[in-house]
Amino acid sequence: MAEKRWIAETLFDDLGFRMSYQVDKVLYEMQTEHQHLVLFEHPFFGKMLMLDGATQITKRDEFIYQEMMSHVPLFAHGQAREVLIIGGGDCGIAEEVLKHKSVKRLTQVEIDAAVIEFSKEHFPEFTKPVFADKRFESVIEDGMKYVARTERRFDAIIVDSTDPQGPGKVLFSQKFYAACKRCMNKGAVLVTQNGVPMFQPNELASSVAKFRRLFADGACYVAAIPTYIGGHMAMGWASDDRRLRQTPVKALAARYRKAGAFSTRYWTPEVHAAAFALPRFIADVVAKARPRR
Repeated sequence: MAEKRWIAETLFDDLGFRMSYQVDKVLYEMQTEHQHLVLFEHPFFGKMLMLDGATQITKRDEFIYQEMMSHVPLFAHGQAREVLIIGGGDCGIAEEVLKHKSVKRLTQVEIDAAVIEFSKEHFPEFTKPVFADKRFESVIEDGMKYVARTERRFDAIIVDSTDPQGPGKVLFSQKFYAACKRCMNKGAVLVTQNGVPMFQPNELASSVAKFRRLFADGACYVAAIPTYIGGHMAMGWASDDRRLRQTPVKALAARYRKAGAFSTRYWTPEVHAAAFALPRFIADVVAKARPRR
């Protein structure tokens, strides 16, 4: 019998450890113009997608990341009409965003056309409803260039990036955040993927410091996502409206009902509010983040 293949997550090689996943079956593997992509079946997590040695999405727990990246900014804002996603080629976040009736147009900017075509084939549960929605617009372009040039203005920007390596590195830069601010409406909110604070505290501190140089409010919130190993996953938060981060549970619940009280598996009004209550070690990282001068 042939020996089982294992695929290692190499994201934390610099810390001296790897997580390896048994492969039941490789569904797709290729080197795109921008990154190495592999999709495989795992006996517990189901379909798993990895880019450049970092886990992106699994069938078992994708709902946690998708819901918290989309519903937290949109319910905090309360009336977002124009939404921008940078990255997110699998369309999982786009599917969640489009559940909000207030959204009149959702623009998704993905750098890698191969990821979109791949997702249409292998993640139809996300892509079919998204591409069938007339409010959705797909743009194949570098996210940095898009936010620097567009004349459009947005109520919420969601940055569903890889970690700060390869094509995703620029999406953690001061230049990128400043370009995002340029195309945000008054009272808009920016949410970013900001890694696992236990293993990547400098990444979180760096982003929050940059937020605080540009926005009135720079912080983060957290969620527990099993395949993003290390405990809590941090989502960066930036807005010129300090009130958004403090939206009370009662108001969130009312907005949820108005949106149709669609089904969720992780997000609730109570979880939303609690996500901003940070464990001390994460709060210390955020507190020490100083704006760069």
